[in-house]
Parts: sequence; C-alpha cells; structure tokens
Amino acid sequence: MSFWNSQKVLVTGGHGFVGSHLVAHLQELGATVIAPTHAEYNLVDRDQIIKMFQDHPCDMVIHLAAVVGGIGINREHPGKFFYDNLMMGVQLIEQARLAGIPKFVALGTVCAYPKFTPIPFKEDDLWNGYPEETNAPYGLAKKMMLEQSMAYRQEYGYNSIFLLPVNLYGPGDNFNPDSSHVIPALIKKCVDAVTSGADHIEVWGDGSPTREFLYVSDAVEGILLAAELYNKSNPVNLGSSYEISIKDLVTIIADHTGFKGEIRWDTTKPNGQPRRKLDTSRAKQEFGFESKVTFEEGLKKTIDWYRSNSNA
Repeated sequence: MSFWNSQKVLVTGGHGFVGSHLVAHLQELGATVIAPTHAEYNLVDRDQIIKMFQDHPCDMVIHLAAVVGGIGINREHPGKFFYDNLMMGVQLIEQARLAGIPKFVALGTVCAYPKFTPIPFKEDDLWNGYPEETNAPYGLAKKMMLEQSMAYRQEYGYNSIFLLPVNLYGPGDNFNPDSSHVIPALIKKCVDAVTSGADHIEVWGDGSPTREFLYVSDAVEGILLAAELYNKSNPVNLGSSYEISIKDLVTIIADHTGFKGEIRWDTTKPNGQPRRKLDTSRAKQEFGFESKVTFEEGLKKTIDWYRSNSNA
C-alpha cells in the first residue's frame, strides 16, 4: 500500500477493458492515476506523446493501449495493426526516457510467440520462430518493445519491463462481434442465440486449437506486482497455466448460457495458433505472482456481466 501511495502513474489505454480494471485498482491502492483518452492524445503521433508527458509528469507509465482484436480483424487490417502498435510502443518508451520518467511497464502479447512454440511457452523461446500468420504483424510490433527495453537498459540504464499476458477475459471485455476475442465472441453468440431462439451457432475453425486464459483481476494483480517489484528487461509471462481446447470451451460456454442448439464448425476459417500454454514460473519467482480465479468462476462472472449489460 505504501509504495502506491507515493506513485503518480500514467496508464495508456486506461479506459479500455484491462485498463479500466487496472485504473480502479490503482486508485484503491492510493496511487495518483492519469488515464488520458485517445481524443486527448493520439499516441501514434510523437508530438502528442511529448505534450502528454509535459502535461502529466509522472513516476511510471503502464502502457496498455493497443489496436487489438481477434483473428478476423487482424487479417483485415495487418498494416494498421503493425504500424499503430509499433509506433505507439517505440515512441512512448523513447519519450518516457527523454522525459526522465523513472519506470516504463510495457504490455506485450502471447501472439509474439512463434507459431510452433514448445509447450509450455517459455520466455526464452520467444525468438525461436515466426508467429502465427494471422496475427504476426500485431505480435511482432508489440515484441519490438522487448528489444527496445533491453537495448535501452543496456545503453541508457533505463528501467523498463516487458510483460507477456496470455488471452485475457472478464467483465467489461469487448463483445463487438467484428473485433472481439474468442471468449466474449462465444458468450455473445450463445446468449444471443438463446434470446432469439436460434437453433445453431457458427464457430470458426475445427475446435482443435487450445488456449490459456487469464481472468482480468488476476492480470491486473500480475501487472501491478511487476510494476512494483520487477526491474529487469527479461520478458515475463502472465498466465494461469490452464489449457483448454476451443471445442471444450464452446461446450462449457453453451452449458453455462443454456444454449442447447447445434454447434456448426466453419472449417473454411483459420484455427489460429495450434496450442497456447505458458510457463508461468518466472512470474512466481521474480515477483510472487500466481493466478487465483478458477476458469469456471471467471467464465460465470463474465457471462453474468454480459447478460446484465447487453441489450439482449
């Protein structure tokens, strides 16, 4: 508590899914929080980043802002996803260093890992292959912050860290079918089908890929523990170590939402990365992070939130 009482923290993406949870928790811990909106500062523009840091001197930046989405929107906008994410990350770290901001916390993505990474994904395997093609531009753009962090520590002694969260989910997630990730997309499909009386839903791929998911409150705890206690540029995974196939995921969500219709697999659509499961030992060793919320518990809370907040 005493650490955060003395901290003035600027959170990019502070009004987004993870950011809103993180900002609320930081405020509970007594930190002074600045959460600029995109309307106030365009973080792809260097001059606006400089102005933001002039307007809001701070002790730490937690960079959550990203152009992000599921497989579909990644395939439609690979150029935008690469450019916007790369320029935000590179320029924010550089301008934070020049402004003398003591610490920078960069959030990467599990999409930065090679397509065929050995299970469980270890941080040391990050550079041993090319990412899964459907989200490689996004994953590579975010991974450049890791290289920058390591280079800046070496040359300038700048204290930046790089965290690799697995797929996140929870209340307040993005449920827009054009850009959502798999859990909110499936929850929306099942709840909406129950409401409308539809006899089937369609799901991309064949159900064989596996994924690991981390509940948003656990992700926030991991980010804040690292922000307070971790001061190395070696990347750190944040995950739950719970792996589930998309086929089993659909079954569980259908069961929890009461959807009893047919599940139709559209195998003309891509599966994405074959498997995802992180080695989370470094986070435990370096700053004592372990996830607490079980997958069933987190899923129920997310479904309940969507039902309470949707127009259905």
